[in-house]
Amino acid sequence: MIRLTLILIAFLVSLLAIFRAPTYHLWMLAIGVAEFAWVFITITFVLLVAGFISRRYRLAGTLLGIITLFILLSPIFRAYIVASELPAAMDTALGEKDHSNDIQPFSLVTMLTDYPQQPVVSKTLNYRADTLPSSTLDFYPAQQPGLRPCVVVIHGGSWTSGDSKQLPELNNYLAQAGYHVASVNYRLAPTYRCPTPIEDVYAAMDYLRQLAAILQIDTSNFVLLGRSAGAQIALLAAYRQKVPGLKGVVDFYGPADMVWGYSAPANPLVMDSRKVLENYLGGTYSTVPDNYASSSPIEFADKHAMPTLIIHGENDPLVAYEHSIRLNKKLTDNGVKHYFLSLPWATHGFDYNLKGPGGQLSTYAVERFVKNVTR
Repeated sequence: MIRLTLILIAFLVSLLAIFRAPTYHLWMLAIGVAEFAWVFITITFVLLVAGFISRRYRLAGTLLGIITLFILLSPIFRAYIVASELPAAMDTALGEKDHSNDIQPFSLVTMLTDYPQQPVVSKTLNYRADTLPSSTLDFYPAQQPGLRPCVVVIHGGSWTSGDSKQLPELNNYLAQAGYHVASVNYRLAPTYRCPTPIEDVYAAMDYLRQLAAILQIDTSNFVLLGRSAGAQIALLAAYRQKVPGLKGVVDFYGPADMVWGYSAPANPLVMDSRKVLENYLGGTYSTVPDNYASSSPIEFADKHAMPTLIIHGENDPLVAYEHSIRLNKKLTDNGVKHYFLSLPWATHGFDYNLKGPGGQLSTYAVERFVKNVTR
């Protein structure tokens, strides 16, 4: 009976690899189910084997355990399917066919081992002449000599929290690949509202240009990369005006249409998304509609928009997958160079683990995209 109960719990947990998480804490568990799948697979396998060893297993528990294993393995199977199509799909989108230095988009071996890179030591710099924490950035120097492109990373946190220390693994990976990385802090809501964070990003880029000779930055090759709320900031900063040297923008599961987003809020058991938008934009949509329109990257996604990489998981319960569908369509309609990496099993924040199925595929796509636009 205990074994059946444990297998039933494992089965219910495994469903997070298929369905959107219904609560905040289950959303965090969903990241583990999909991106640390081997942990849950091992637990379920041990429960199955225990029944055979003791010779006291029941058919129902065994069948349910086998079903659970298949569900837990599904992100890995689907990652291999996406990986088999990804290089050619990005070739078409980016207009290139050079795979001489490509890594494999997804590998089970990589999932179970560590990346060989050593950590890159970052240094904290003040991009504004004050002592506010929001006026700093963390600079990861490229591990290749000479003038190198710079990826400017903008953290998430619903515009009210988070900082430049968030998810440093990709920063380290890109620095090892030969790109400078500047992870930027910005002023947070509700004290500061849009477009203040966008202005902070511009100020940080101005600072990087001023120190370009010292930091060995190629000022003709910047790329913006944002996650969640940071993706909205990155997209808006890239689209709303011409930025010197900016070559592209990477959008990790960002809200692209603030007007639509307010009309279709997230599950309140996961996040009060309307309250989040009101804090950032200064009120409800009915009271400040112009703020919602002017903060929506999709409104500025015309034929002059920057080349864009969109990455989003279909099981995202915080920022609706529909945001990326809408942005993808707008960019396609306007003939903008872009690629949309859709991950059917992934949830919000899936890239927490670079070695997971979503983490490997997104890292591959980011490296390909950055290399292409900064040639």
